[in-house]
Amino acid sequence: MSAVNKVKITVLRRECFSDLQEEYLADPKSGPCTMFEDGQEIIVDGKGFDRMLHGTFCAEAWDCISRYVYAALQGGSIMNGWTNDEKMMIACCNDGTRPVIFKIERMD
Repeated sequence: MSAVNKVKITVLRRECFSDLQEEYLADPKSGPCTMFEDGQEIIVDGKGFDRMLHGTFCAEAWDCISRYVYAALQGGSIMNGWTNDEKMMIACCNDGTRPVIFKIERMD
């Protein structure tokens, strides 16, 4: 992939629904995601996009947001008409008891 843009992924917040964890998880005290930290920033370029799953990013979270990162790397509008800035969107991973909320920004 050859891209001229970079993308900044910011961890806005890690949520934890302890009531759901207690009721449904094998480890009812697993707590919030330990893969990320609130405020953490990750810069992705064309080369980095292909390497995100080599231990540097949660595979489940990457599966949820990678299409938006790819579109932004190509210079596309991520969420035209949905967010107040078409170069940015808010997305989250699919962990129902401890989702991580990401801000994805195209850096022109």
